[in-house]
Amino acid sequence: MVRKTADVDYKTVDPRVAPAYSIAEAAHYLRMPEATLRSWISGRLYPVAGKPKRSRPLIHVDDRGERYLSFLNLVEAHVLAAIRRHHGVKLPKVRAALDYVRRQFHIERPLIDQTFQTDGLDLFMERYGALINASREGQQAMRDVISVYLTRIERDAKGLPIKLYPFTRETESEAAPRTDPRVVVMNPAVSFGRPVIAGTGVPVASIYERYRAGDSVAELAKDFRLDTSAIEEAIRCEAA
Repeated sequence: MVRKTADVDYKTVDPRVAPAYSIAEAAHYLRMPEATLRSWISGRLYPVAGKPKRSRPLIHVDDRGERYLSFLNLVEAHVLAAIRRHHGVKLPKVRAALDYVRRQFHIERPLIDQTFQTDGLDLFMERYGALINASREGQQAMRDVISVYLTRIERDAKGLPIKLYPFTRETESEAAPRTDPRVVVMNPAVSFGRPVIAGTGVPVASIYERYRAGDSVAELAKDFRLDTSAIEEAIRCEAA
């Protein structure tokens, strides 16, 4: 992938809020359509009295130019992707439920707040379920999916996200991908937030580039001193 990032002084800016990922790049790592992610951060156009009107964004990007997503924006989109995976999701309903959670807990960004992972998720599901007339069983099924996505986020002592373990397998089906390994990690303090092999810092892009050039999985595992399974996950991550 061709990567471009905003000009940022990383010595003075928290890397978690620094503009880092283009929309195309973020969509690639989140395994979702670029157009969908773009609509989340820019809003959607819809007609009102014959004139186009844009809905409010679901994610407010940290980049003032609205061209790049920060690491925290990426995590927000990761959680929203869990909600999107259920068919028939109505974004205005999602927005209304999130606004309700904001008011109740007085938190600005509920999707990345640790409160959302506990009491906030229950409140969101109750409100959202009522808005879409979902059964208790349906609400629990969606809650289970979101919970799986939330476990892929590692937090610091203050509860703020510091690492994201992106999915490297298929995520479009209704079933939550519980067995996806945590081999690839995105850490804004390492390799500018690009995916690396957990515990090593080896960029998955470096592995993939050599794989595309003709190196075998076995050769790459030997050169990078990694298990073949880690090499395969790196390839899945970049080739998605």
